[in-house]
Amino acid sequence: MTVASRHGATAGIADVIAHELTADALSAEVIPVEDVASLEEYDAVILGSAIYYGRWLKSAVDFADLFVQELSERPLWLFSSGPVERASGHTSPDADSDTSPITGLLQPRSHKVFPGALDKTQLSFAERAVTHVVRADYGDFRDWDDVRSWAHSITAVLTGQDTDVG
Repeated sequence: MTVASRHGATAGIADVIAHELTADALSAEVIPVEDVASLEEYDAVILGSAIYYGRWLKSAVDFADLFVQELSERPLWLFSSGPVERASGHTSPDADSDTSPITGLLQPRSHKVFPGALDKTQLSFAERAVTHVVRADYGDFRDWDDVRSWAHSITAVLTGQDTDVG
């Protein structure tokens, strides 16, 4: 599994997914997208990215562009993290639209969007200004049960127990 994470919240989701896959007797590791040199040794790929300003991080999009051929040859799942739930219960606009360049080139099994975490102390001045303008709520909104459930659905596909994962 490879992930692009700016402040660690998305990497935390990747860690939980890898933990669940390993608990299900699969081999899984988390590698930052910048550190992946080859996909040769992997049978499947989970690619995740934080969402900032409604977009996947550039490093994740660059990874998909660089490895487009290899990614098209193996099962692929995408996940996004970052639309932070508002106190009103609404989430950010459709994060799926930002992966359209990736999903246009590749055929991921699914793309799961997880609410993220927003820690004011980890943000730059510019990021704090933007979060103030859009009235983003601070806090950890990650749904760990949903993350674990999604990981187990991937296990089901990879082990032949299920052929339809959403």
